[in-house]
Amino acid sequence: MFRLAHLTDPHVGPLPRPRLRQLLSKRATGYVNWRRGRCHHHDMDLLGALIADLHGQGADHVACTGDLCNLGLPDEWESARLFLEALGPAERVSFVPGNHDAYVRGSLEGLLAACGGWTAADDGQSRLFPYLRRRGPLALVGLSSAIPTKPFVASGRLGPVQIGAAEHLLRDLAAAPDRPCRVVMIHHPPHPGGAAAGRELKDAADFAAMIGRAGADLILHGHNHVGSVAQILGPDGRPVPVVGAPSASARTLLTNRRASYYLYTVTPHDSGYRIGVTERGLDEAGGIGELSGFDIETPPADRLGLSYRKRRRLRG
Repeated sequence: MFRLAHLTDPHVGPLPRPRLRQLLSKRATGYVNWRRGRCHHHDMDLLGALIADLHGQGADHVACTGDLCNLGLPDEWESARLFLEALGPAERVSFVPGNHDAYVRGSLEGLLAACGGWTAADDGQSRLFPYLRRRGPLALVGLSSAIPTKPFVASGRLGPVQIGAAEHLLRDLAAAPDRPCRVVMIHHPPHPGGAAAGRELKDAADFAAMIGRAGADLILHGHNHVGSVAQILGPDGRPVPVVGAPSASARTLLTNRRASYYLYTVTPHDSGYRIGVTERGLDEAGGIGELSGFDIETPPADRLGLSYRKRRRLRG
């Protein structure tokens, strides 16, 4: 049994005061949006309480799927590194970047220079995507969909080189003697229709086609700031679960968008894997507690289908 925690979109604050020349770009509109409401929406005290609860659950590894930054400012890179350190040492935390981490040209490179240890592959390479990390029964494949975009656009792209490399990794892992549970990490929802126009993964169809050929056992993402479960069909029509988590710092009245994280308990089962999913986060009383849960059973190679069994649903 192995426990993997997944959180996303913390939007670490407070936002450093930008210099005037730093606002002569897309950052100008982002800064106005931050001042007009986002600074109140992303609560750092709530984020701290969520992390404390996560550590209390005994997770063996933590997956963080992007948007540590807000405007991609150089002064945010140190805050991002401190946040990752609070989650855990680099060998126990895996990170992939989001669109806010690549807000303008140069932002992503600066962030990865500060936080490259959390994206280092097992072979010692860092700041290269996709990366592969083996942890217990898991094989974590980290992808970067983070690209700089125009104002009012938050789309992402993987590109054919990264998709091809990911396919090679996933195929090799499927053929490995120990057949690990293959977990793909990406910021943007990777399935067609997973996000609105202007916020979508531009090559989601190409990614989905790759999963159709290579397969995976679980795909984790963020970006939409809402909890969601979808599927991409893998080889021979076997569905692959695609799970999105809300922002880890969101304080809102909308129950399905309140700050939370997901805890996955992965157990080998019948030549496949049984994955228990528990959502923990901000509850109606204002504390951190269990919100919902369901089970996923991935089938062995000789059987089709993917079963979900809802254990409880406490959210509205």
